[in-house]
Amino acid sequence: MSAVTVTVSEDDMGAALAKPALRDEGARLGFRLTLPAQVLVLFISVFPLLMQLYISVTDWSPLSGLGWWNAWEMWNSFANYTDLAADARFWSALKRTAIVMIVCVPAEFLLGLALATLFADDFPGKRIFYSILLMPMMVVPAVAGYMFFMLFQSGGPVNDILSAISGTQVTIAWLSDPTLALIAVMIADIWQWTPLMFLILLAGLVGVPEDQIKAATLLGANPWQRFATIVLPKMKTIIIIALAIRVIENFKIFDTLYIMTGGGPGVATETISVYIYKVTTQDLIWGYVAAIALAILIVLSIVAVFAMKRMARARQVAA
Repeated sequence: MSAVTVTVSEDDMGAALAKPALRDEGARLGFRLTLPAQVLVLFISVFPLLMQLYISVTDWSPLSGLGWWNAWEMWNSFANYTDLAADARFWSALKRTAIVMIVCVPAEFLLGLALATLFADDFPGKRIFYSILLMPMMVVPAVAGYMFFMLFQSGGPVNDILSAISGTQVTIAWLSDPTLALIAVMIADIWQWTPLMFLILLAGLVGVPEDQIKAATLLGANPWQRFATIVLPKMKTIIIIALAIRVIENFKIFDTLYIMTGGGPGVATETISVYIYKVTTQDLIWGYVAAIALAILIVLSIVAVFAMKRMARARQVAA
């Protein structure tokens, strides 16, 4: 057996050695080019967070006569956080926010999934119905709030429809009743944001491999079996994204609710966003508001981390 000698030219060796150097130089150049944008993003995101953390451990407010940079003179040794734990109004607002989330997000998901399943197939007038279905999502939330404020008046269209159905005069004071006002707000939220859920789920639905569905059909699987064993597993990541977006957005519900009820009657529809707004603009207790906002940020961060872990797990299973 003879040995085979491989000769490598100096040019090949030089090219091989030059590649890592070029990659390093490219990385350094990329870092230098993006450094201004990175600094700007860091300033926009990190500085307000640090400022909020700083203010949250003081009793500072705009009426204190001090600049925010001197808020350390009003240090309160984390009293805002202990007050937050004992604030019954805060916990009530958080509870109402959770109720809205528990009702609206599943309703929007189920309606969006049903509509996405319907629109996955072709039918006459699909484009027209598609455009009509997306319109609520395009309405400014403040305008949607005013629309539903008028709809749920005692002499409004909702009571007129109920009067026509029942054959008797219906004059329900929707927005003056603590329970009915919250229901009206949830109806408005479902009306406006079901199209977003529909759009996300439809994008996931059309991405399901058609060949797998056809193979299951040939093997005798009925529509429900195909949906449960093929479609839903393939859409798991999209579903988690859609639910996470709506859960986080429900914590921020404000425009529609505030115009419809202002958080009333009393505090019956006061969600966490409305509560923060009132404490900020009416009570001007900005140190306490900063503590509330940080607590909500921690809660939403936990939701986001949980959603990301579930998405990673779903991708691993799909792979």
